[in-house]
Amino acid sequence: MRDLLRVPAGKRPGLHRLDTASTPAAPAGKAAGRAATARMAPELASLQERLYAASTAGDRRRLLLVLQGMDTSGKGGTVKHVTGLFNPSGCRIKAFKAPTPEEHNHHYLWRVMNALPQPGEIGIFDRSHYEDVLVTRVHELVPRAVLDHRYEEINRFEQSLADAGVTVVKVFLHLGYEEQRERLLARLDNPDKHWKFTSGDIEERGLWDAYQEAYEVALERCSGEAAPWFVVPADRKWYRNWAVSTLLREHLEEIGPRYPEGHFDVGECRTLLLGT
Repeated sequence: MRDLLRVPAGKRPGLHRLDTASTPAAPAGKAAGRAATARMAPELASLQERLYAASTAGDRRRLLLVLQGMDTSGKGGTVKHVTGLFNPSGCRIKAFKAPTPEEHNHHYLWRVMNALPQPGEIGIFDRSHYEDVLVTRVHELVPRAVLDHRYEEINRFEQSLADAGVTVVKVFLHLGYEEQRERLLARLDNPDKHWKFTSGDIEERGLWDAYQEAYEVALERCSGEAAPWFVVPADRKWYRNWAVSTLLREHLEEIGPRYPEGHFDVGECRTLLLGT
């Protein structure tokens, strides 16, 4: 899946040419996809436990899942799904909103660095530092020269994470224009979902093309060896969940965490314990 969905370094993906309803390499159909995702759960839980266990012996490796996408692309749903596969106590989840006054007083990466997973943990970002080259670009909040610097700054930041033992998995949930309309209408039609909707969602939708271009530039300029981008078609929720789960499994397998050996005499401890 990594090779199939990965954005090649330095290449603009051409999002308008990618079918947001496609299901690359997926099981045959929705039911099969859901079943395949469920079968992955024990393996993912085992990998997470081994990752955490290894950290108790000094292993500093960890994993960070970064989720980006247009409104209603399923970032929150993916977070909910992923945490359901793992032990929540080993996860560090952060949803980034508009910067607070305190955050505005710091460098834009400050709040991101404060939310990074610790050794042995799996971190999940719902939005991320990429908002500072997406929203700022679309709404022209900073000069283009500043944006150009930020792409390079982000690359250096992510390289530093990789050097510190963080496996960064960046996923762009690629939603279709028509699908977004249907999801926004569904929120309007359900009073229980009104809290998820604001009139600003319609205004942002009007900037669709500008956001697509902003994402293309970010994916082109920030998909390196240390932290590549993966584009996951997101119109079909079951596929989105299966694809992200598969990407996580592949990266955790590559980390290859192992349970640390015990530094004690098992037989002696057994004898002592039986004597209590």
